[in-house]
Amino acid sequence: MTNTQTSQQETQQLLDFIQKHPRLVILTGAGISLQSGIPTYRDQNGVWMGSAPMQHQDFIQNIAVRQRYWARSFIGRSTIADAQPNPAHFAVAALEQSGFTELLITQNVDNLHQQAGSKKIIDLHGNLRDVHCLDCATRSSRDDLQQRIATLNPQLKGLAAEIRPDGDAILADEHVEQVKIPECTVCGGVLMPELVFFGGTVPVTRVQYCLDALQRADALLVIGSSLKVYSGFRFCLRAKEWDKPIALINPGQTRADELASLHLKTDSATLLQSVITQLQKA
Repeated sequence: MTNTQTSQQETQQLLDFIQKHPRLVILTGAGISLQSGIPTYRDQNGVWMGSAPMQHQDFIQNIAVRQRYWARSFIGRSTIADAQPNPAHFAVAALEQSGFTELLITQNVDNLHQQAGSKKIIDLHGNLRDVHCLDCATRSSRDDLQQRIATLNPQLKGLAAEIRPDGDAILADEHVEQVKIPECTVCGGVLMPELVFFGGTVPVTRVQYCLDALQRADALLVIGSSLKVYSGFRFCLRAKEWDKPIALINPGQTRADELASLHLKTDSATLLQSVITQLQKA
């Protein structure tokens, strides 16, 4: 079978799935943003790549950890801020515009779905566009904070480093130790990105909102996620419990392979674009 035939077969399989289950909850992971220049956390076998992720309690309790985070985030910010949605993001937005989406749940924090036009969306793990104060809860812009970090730390200008999906950068310790961290402009408290770090808890109300949408939906479509983290995998468990079919688009293995009725191990952008074209013809 040729690659063209395989692509046509996969397009038809996904098209059939969507037409049979026209009200979808879509769950996306880091893989969907890979073509936008934002790397994934894991390889195709679901194995973690790179250094250990930021832990929620470490950030809150340790000023040295916060220094490291903000120094590395400062360097990595341009990669996230300059990234543009790729065809997969636009295809997901087109599914919503065509009436097939009950809710889009993204595990990503890069804001690319919103830039592509998705409206019915929940940022499960937060979004890099905002920060909040741990003391007074005031929210503010990450872009504004970027300018404050630059003013306080001119030595960081021009540094380059390997970037990770959450905007973190692999930066040597000597560049981290002298970093000055901006405080909350309202109360002088500790600023934290609007993210759920590893070890943190997704707000209960946010999870329930997603589960309510899944109950209303006909099926769950997962794109670009290995589902190794429970916060996303839980929706596959609930979908199975509620007899909601699951389709996966991911080139490698996922934690939900045995739960899914369809697993397409192909490029999500090409496949989704092809499906949108067919839906528009129908």
